Amino acid sequence: MIQRLISVFFAMVLVVASTLAQHGASAQAADDIVFIQVEARTSLASAQDSVRDYSGRLPDVNGFALGGGWYGIALGPYTRAQAEAQLNALLQARRIPADSYIEPRETFGQQFWPVGVNNDGAPVVPVPQDTADPAAQPTPAPQADPVAEAPVTAPEPVVPAIPEETLQEARASERALTREERDALQIALQWAGFYEGAIDGAFGPGTRGSMSRWQEANNFDPTGVLSTRQRAVLLGQYNAVLDGMGMELVQDARTGIAMELPLGVVEFDRYESPFAIYKPRGDLGARVILVSQPGDAGNLAGLYEIMQTLEIIPVEGERRRDARGFTITGQNDRIVTRFEVGLQNGEIKGFGLVWPAGDEERRTRVLKIMQDSYTRIDGVLDPALVSDDGQAVDLVSGLKVRTAKASATGFFIEARGTVLTSAALVAGCERVTLNGVHDARVLVVNEELGIAVLTPVEQLAPRRVAQFRSGELRLQSEVAVAGFSFGGVLTAPTLTFGTLEDLRGLGGEDRIKRLALSALPGDVGGPVFDSGGTVLGMLLPKEAPGGRVLPEQVSFAAKGEMILDFLRDNGIQPVARGGLTPLAPEDLTNLAAEMTVLVSCW
Repeated sequence: MIQRLISVFFAMVLVVASTLAQHGASAQAADDIVFIQVEARTSLASAQDSVRDYSGRLPDVNGFALGGGWYGIALGPYTRAQAEAQLNALLQARRIPADSYIEPRETFGQQFWPVGVNNDGAPVVPVPQDTADPAAQPTPAPQADPVAEAPVTAPEPVVPAIPEETLQEARASERALTREERDALQIALQWAGFYEGAIDGAFGPGTRGSMSRWQEANNFDPTGVLSTRQRAVLLGQYNAVLDGMGMELVQDARTGIAMELPLGVVEFDRYESPFAIYKPRGDLGARVILVSQPGDAGNLAGLYEIMQTLEIIPVEGERRRDARGFTITGQNDRIVTRFEVGLQNGEIKGFGLVWPAGDEERRTRVLKIMQDSYTRIDGVLDPALVSDDGQAVDLVSGLKVRTAKASATGFFIEARGTVLTSAALVAGCERVTLNGVHDARVLVVNEELGIAVLTPVEQLAPRRVAQFRSGELRLQSEVAVAGFSFGGVLTAPTLTFGTLEDLRGLGGEDRIKRLALSALPGDVGGPVFDSGGTVLGMLLPKEAPGGRVLPEQVSFAAKGEMILDFLRDNGIQPVARGGLTPLAPEDLTNLAAEMTVLVSCW
């Protein structure tokens, strides 16, 4: 044994002496250790597949965590001069991507390949290589004892590597594992894609088979029993996805919530009752929201409805609610959001995680840690904790409200909640809502008249429905349009008064009426009333023939009698009657408010 150690020592000395002779001072070489980065991947699994592929074709292949959810494949380590020569030769031979480049060792994080190796940045003096023609290079011969090629450095205290065990020793060390440790291994195997069974801590045939497959994929002997070192490698791979997340226990006395938060990617911003808002830190764009307020089941239901309007909660996704709490999952092509809120002892508390889409591996891991660590502690957020910055018409407690692509007006035409609106408004919408809350679908459209009929997904019970006028109104009679002139900024429709100017359009069109009325775009789709509250037609978008600009007072409405015929032809039975006694303006305003709805296109 002593003789072998002496030979190893002399081999190390010869390697270093050879390197010093060819490159000058070894200190200078050690200080400029670099790698050639050839590829980056967004998941550890795909990076492992890629690094194995490169290892079969090229020498000196390494895999590193890059941070921010990225994993890099790199060649090295080299001195800078070697790296430049190697990079040029490999590019000329087209053996690596054209966008490969040189990076210093400090750029890379935890090493995941070769398995069980961790290049922690200690000075490395590589053995010189002939880079004249990489394509012609023979496959590197198997290295002898790796100890013989290790660099000679000044003695430093180091953490010893975990020694490999025999199968018998691995079985013995496995028997000493706790139930939690056995569960953790199954969870890690499941995450790595090798195990599909239950997390029960029982290492039966399914678990043994998954261990064998993992061992084979990671260049270990497929014994079906993980050694202490292999368990460390597996758990290291599992936890590498959390690099940079900075999971840390936070105890917030104001909200009365304690839990682990990813403080590597979020940081506390401010309190806006009922929320404690953690804004993004860095480029990831993640957010955390703590929810805390006093209240009862009614307050819980109200909070649930309000949160549906938040921009950070996409429309698509699962919602669940009962008297004890609710969960909301929203997702689109930008973000995935999860909120979990519960009512207990007169306190409404919970949390939300907003994460960029396409990063499910890290999102689910971070969310699971948050869920497992979530604890209620004494205290609830003071409802008066609201900053000036959090108060605006487009904010709810400092969080931006989701806004529609376009909004205008519609009105109820049946007791079951059927709505008439502008065909132009609902064209090309992914989603249509009534009053910003109730989903609706387009039942039928008449492009010639410019009208669309909507039916609510859940049946509604309007207080009033339109009564269409069955006869013509005299010209110059007073009319009024009810509409959400300002796109929903006001919670009730606005009445705009004018007169009936003509029973035809400017070009003689008999399907429209011309009004002397100054309407806004948000009024489009609104009912046009006579003085008694019967509906003469529906306001149309202002279209000027030939690109001409019309006077402000010129507006148009689809004729009520043609609307009636179209609705009846499609199985809808609206109310029609003659003119009524004129109403006082305030009574007409109340009637319009009960009949008119905000229609939004999303």
